[in-house]
Amino acid sequence: MKKGFTLAEVLITLAIIGIVAALTIPTLVANYQNRAWNTAAAVFERKLEEALKTMNTQETLSGHQSTEDFVNELSKHIKITKICKNNDLTSCFSDKVYWGLENEEIDVANLKTASKFGQDTWYTNIVGVQFGNGTTGLIAYNQSCRQDPYSNQITGSDCLAILYDTSGYKNPNTSGKDLRANANVLKLGNSKCYASANGICFTSALFPANISLTKAECEQAKADGAAIETCYFENDYWAYAAKKCNSEGGRLPTIAEVAKIADYVYNTNGIGAKQNVSDLIMDTDKVAELGLNLSLGISNSFYIWASDESSLNGAYNRRFYANGTNFNDSYRSGNDKFAICVGD
Repeated sequence: MKKGFTLAEVLITLAIIGIVAALTIPTLVANYQNRAWNTAAAVFERKLEEALKTMNTQETLSGHQSTEDFVNELSKHIKITKICKNNDLTSCFSDKVYWGLENEEIDVANLKTASKFGQDTWYTNIVGVQFGNGTTGLIAYNQSCRQDPYSNQITGSDCLAILYDTSGYKNPNTSGKDLRANANVLKLGNSKCYASANGICFTSALFPANISLTKAECEQAKADGAAIETCYFENDYWAYAAKKCNSEGGRLPTIAEVAKIADYVYNTNGIGAKQNVSDLIMDTDKVAELGLNLSLGISNSFYIWASDESSLNGAYNRRFYANGTNFNDSYRSGNDKFAICVGD
């Protein structure tokens, strides 16, 4: 007798294969897309940083009177195929994008000035650009940025706020996916949440708290409503972060909330507010999604200030590094920490 499969057995086998494929293929496709977006973003950011460093060396990074002037100079160092003024941004960028915690729909045509990126003191327009590799972008220039042709530490990152889309006009046009921004994009339009982690709404991305307050300025910030209990140092970087968050309608996260952010970044659950944990693996995709940037920190790690004051001259913070996270109590006069503003 010849042996073989019956029709019923073949159909059952095909049905099982179909079910398995239906369960696994979407996940595989999503993972592939995320890797593609992250790779494209990393390549673009590296090329942009190289262009800005060259401008610093040539002393053409600062001193521009408008975003348009800055972009024209930038185009000499990175290929830009089209520039669009602030009254015609959708000729260079998608007309709708989806941003933040609730995927809020943002009308790009309304993003005309730097204030729509949360930069209320820049007083410059937003300009649309199309880069040679297909990435599209919206850029606002910071007239107060600095340059030093003899310094290798200046990357030009403080000179611009940029929202960019690694897939150009193609969908999904969504933050954390193909839509990315640097740390100077504190919000988008009137949106409240830049991103979220374990239910925590970020009203801005990570920003360097590299400006300090005097004791008198700290007292004034306290009087203006910033969440500050005491003022002690003349060079108080923590107080600057608290003041900045207050000005954006947010606050610094509590040390418990910073621990929740660590849970999110390391794919764990239950990291204590003051707990040190090792043997972890940082999820770099989530780091990028939240607007955090390892390269901003020290030795491939970064610190995030918490709102909790430990003493007259100290405040709590948490260190994030590749394979673990530590709780810290540091002087507020240290300028190596970063801050995230959160909202309730």
